[in-house]
Amino acid sequence: MNTSALRQKALDYISREQDPQFRAEVETLLAEEQYDELNDRFYTEIEFGTGGLRGVIGGGYNRMNSFTVQQATEGLARYVDRAGEGRETEPPRAVIAYDSRRFSDTFALQAALVLAAHGIRTYLFSSLRPTPELSFAVRYLGAATGIVITASHNPKEYNGYKVYWNDGAQVVEPHDSGIIDEVRSVQGQIETIPHEEALQRSLLVMVNREIDDAYVEAVKRLSIRPQLLSERARELNVVYTPLHGSGAYLIERVLGELGLHVVTVPEQREPNGEFPTITFPNPEEPAALDLAVRLGKELGAQIVMGTDPDGDRIGIAVPADGEFHLITGNQCGVLLVDYVFGSRSELGTLPERPAFIKTIVTTNLQRRVAEHYGAECYDTLTGFKHIAALIRSFESQPGGPQFVMGDEESYGYLVGTEVRDKDAVAAALLCAEMTAYHVSQGRSVLGRLHQIYEQFGYFEESTVSRSFEGEQGQKTMDALMQQLRDQPPRELGGIAVVEIKDMDNGTTQDLRSGETRADINLPRSNVLQFLLEDESIISARPSGTEPKIKFYTSCAGVPGVALDQARKTVGARVAAIRRDIEAIIEARAAS
Repeated sequence: MNTSALRQKALDYISREQDPQFRAEVETLLAEEQYDELNDRFYTEIEFGTGGLRGVIGGGYNRMNSFTVQQATEGLARYVDRAGEGRETEPPRAVIAYDSRRFSDTFALQAALVLAAHGIRTYLFSSLRPTPELSFAVRYLGAATGIVITASHNPKEYNGYKVYWNDGAQVVEPHDSGIIDEVRSVQGQIETIPHEEALQRSLLVMVNREIDDAYVEAVKRLSIRPQLLSERARELNVVYTPLHGSGAYLIERVLGELGLHVVTVPEQREPNGEFPTITFPNPEEPAALDLAVRLGKELGAQIVMGTDPDGDRIGIAVPADGEFHLITGNQCGVLLVDYVFGSRSELGTLPERPAFIKTIVTTNLQRRVAEHYGAECYDTLTGFKHIAALIRSFESQPGGPQFVMGDEESYGYLVGTEVRDKDAVAAALLCAEMTAYHVSQGRSVLGRLHQIYEQFGYFEESTVSRSFEGEQGQKTMDALMQQLRDQPPRELGGIAVVEIKDMDNGTTQDLRSGETRADINLPRSNVLQFLLEDESIISARPSGTEPKIKFYTSCAGVPGVALDQARKTVGARVAAIRRDIEAIIEARAAS
């Protein structure tokens, strides 16, 4: 973008931004003629995607700031008005929650005042709450829509804005595209009403305890073996960290009310959007649990748990041979599938048609375990909104499947249907209960995982993730995905590619027969899957929330093979495939 166009865009933004801090940032950049930085802030507008917004905090149309939040909310409010959603109550309702990130409370209030200006009664949590509680609150209050201000597990420079519909799930078609159209049509100044007026007219209602109490009781009802938990609670030491986010209050409360002794990492208990003790507030990152693991060793804990800033993802570590072993998202999912379906099968509490849902990049070991216990298994695209859409579909079918559990490899788990997004509060309860159960059976959590591998086959997963920042980065990712479509690899790790699934056009290309089949019944998405001759699966997917592309590899061993041997064989295949993927990425990045 040339200098004249940049200046005009910047001046237009300054005229529309009501927050003096963000406005001053851009004014300073103009005065100092920092055109490279201005280009990054204005070469495009932050995209209101299918789930909302996510981006770096700062002034400009390509940043998270007061104006972009108000613009998104104006579009959402118009869509709610147009859809007539929530008109069975007068006025229609919305709910807003937020996490510990910088400006989260500010953005939440600004969004509420835009909704109030449309006559939408907005229930706003007066302090930070985890995302799953927002999902629960939408259903509990009969709201038309909900918003969470969070950037989940992104670095501290980011914030975001997630939109939920009346079933408590993130928006999907047709609502997502309808909201996007409305957001794009917003021009000029955005109307709000004063904070005090909104309160006086009951268009802004502050909420806390009522929702907390109802949500906590809903989570506690998910306990499968409450008697065992009560009996073993005093023997079980749990170390937990919220990573400076929103999880501490509710996880401490739920586990505490069930009698469990929870020790929260003191350095990371208090909310702090700067995340001073960690580089990335993401339980997927091993370093994020360093302090918790250290404390777990000191206290002899049976399990260590950590949740991300908005309390929807959870990571765990368990002791074995004097050390703590970090459990991957896929492994934790396997353990929970085994515990939830196995226990309910044993106790006779599974529904007539129990259903398990996972994403297409999540290990198929979970499918093997769930099917062993009689579950119907379904795959869907990455993102819990797709899992929620299937739950909604099940509920519309008389005598249809009944959802029991769903998950994704990136540390997200959901049990039950009162929440429609991944729920780290409920997962924390079930991870603790699962640990108590295995201890009562005379084995460790890791020992149970090894038993599962020997029974169903050893699976190993690997993710290659590469960031591409800015305008050129997006072009590089687009070019890489196009290259994989136009010139797909014929082998990976020395193993032949036999099928290529393209989720963008819903087809499977069989490289052995040359046949192309339109056989993928999933929403369209920019994802490719390469199926190898040995049944390994490699998935390529640009992230929907970060400027990066991810390649997911999953390789499987044969049931009954000794674990040490299976690890060597499968690990060698994973490493070879990983090297080829990295070479493909590097070649495109250098071109």
